[in-house]
Amino acid sequence: MASHLRLHLAAPPPLLPHQHHKHCLHLRHLPRPPAPLLNPARAPPSPLPLRRLLSHARPVREVGGGAGSEEDGGGLVGEDSATFRLGDQSVASWAYFGGILAAVLLALNVLWIDPGTGVGTRFLDAVASVSDSHEVVMLLLTIIFAVVHSGMASLRETGEKIIGERAYRVLFAGISLPLAVTTVVYFINHRYDGTQLWQVQGISGIHELVWLSSFLSFFFLYPSTFNLLEVAAVDKPKLHMWETGIMRITRHPQMVGQVVWCLAHTLWIGNSVAVAASVGLIGHHLFGAWNGDRRLASRYGEAFEVLKKRTSVVPFAAIVDGRQKLPKDYYKEFIRLPYVAITALTLGAYFAHPLMQASSYQLPW
Repeated sequence: MASHLRLHLAAPPPLLPHQHHKHCLHLRHLPRPPAPLLNPARAPPSPLPLRRLLSHARPVREVGGGAGSEEDGGGLVGEDSATFRLGDQSVASWAYFGGILAAVLLALNVLWIDPGTGVGTRFLDAVASVSDSHEVVMLLLTIIFAVVHSGMASLRETGEKIIGERAYRVLFAGISLPLAVTTVVYFINHRYDGTQLWQVQGISGIHELVWLSSFLSFFFLYPSTFNLLEVAAVDKPKLHMWETGIMRITRHPQMVGQVVWCLAHTLWIGNSVAVAASVGLIGHHLFGAWNGDRRLASRYGEAFEVLKKRTSVVPFAAIVDGRQKLPKDYYKEFIRLPYVAITALTLGAYFAHPLMQASSYQLPW
């Protein structure tokens, strides 16, 4: 369970000649400077013009046909996703990230997870008091997380104007992360407590199908997930509009990956608790797909409409109907360090399942 392009504002156009009287001379005035804003942070946002987006979009660096190639369909308007250049990295920034991560995990344990000092158990008890049904509690937890997560994402633009990008990211993570942990732990602890609807675990090939589906689902992570320094607010968080890599397959990879993961685990577990969790998570991500398009359209305007026309929500749909032209070397957009890390972490998470379950079972959740 978790953006951003640096652009300059277009200069104001010069004033045209004005004819003051039919017998007067035509006078050409010099361009007037824009009137200063008393508080620029409160200026209403406006979609950035496509011309400026094209001129400032990050190039693909010879990967995927390059920016502006015919195979891209007229040039990229978005950013090249999943890039990681060692030359751009700062040791100090990553040291700072490590310190922040350690502090966040410590605070999460003390203030939320630990039954003796945290409030997580009391929060879960309050939710569980609504119903004795594990299915209802599971669904309520996913709904609470969804409302907070998507609600704060929708309020991001306003919130960042008030307290700044970094402070809003800290607030966003500080509220979302505990709710996500509670939802995941509750699912692990109660995933076999529901009514059994089907049993396919003994059928040959099902385990392999579920394993492969779950493994592939993590390659559909939204590219902003890889921007760890922005996630931790070490770098200033931005609202990215990605276009390469997984975005060529689907414009909403996070939603697709979550659907695949939910279907695989629901097939394997086969009970009502798994169904309730999947209904909540899939519903949340379907809304997130719509809300994500709305936010990008508001931020990027015409440029997003261009990207939208040559991508699709349904995987491979834009490729099949010819709106998305894959470069000959498209595979190179996945041979990047973030995807190597995802492969290692996904395999590690699979083999660490017994440890994850043992840790969850220690909590009275």
